[in-house]
Amino acid sequence: MALPNAEETGNMAEMEMQWAVKAMSHAETYMGLLRKVGPNNFRLCPIEDELYDDFKANFPDLNLKVLNEDDFKTETAKAKWREFMTKYEHKIHDYNFGSLLRIDCTGDYTEENSMFAMRTQFLCIEIARNRENLNNNLSEN
Repeated sequence: MALPNAEETGNMAEMEMQWAVKAMSHAETYMGLLRKVGPNNFRLCPIEDELYDDFKANFPDLNLKVLNEDDFKTETAKAKWREFMTKYEHKIHDYNFGSLLRIDCTGDYTEENSMFAMRTQFLCIEIARNRENLNNNLSEN
C-alpha cells in the first residue's frame, strides 16, 4: 500500500477511526470467546501449533502475564519482531494489521490495559496465554 499524498491526508482521521472500530470489534469478539467458550476450546488460527512453537523458541523469556511494552516498542524489539513476523506474511491473513493487545492477562480491554500490536504479535501472545492457562480466569465455564 502506498503512502497517501498531501491531498489525501484529510481522510487520515477517518481511516484511524475505521481501524479503531475494527480493532475494538475484534477485541470484543475475542473476549466473548474467552468468556463463553473458554480459552482452550477454540483456535485463533490454522497454524497455531507452528506459531506457538516458533514464538516460544524466539521469545522464551517474554512475560506473558503482564507485558512490558519495551518488549515490543524499543528499536531492538521492533527489529526482532519484524524479522519474526515476516516469516508469516503469506501464512497469516493480515499478519501486520494493527490489533489491540491486553497488557495484563487477568484484565479486560481498557484504555489502561491495552496496547497497540500487530496481528501476528496478538496471535503469539494470546495463543501462548491460552495454552499456558493464563486466560482461564476469564472463562465463565
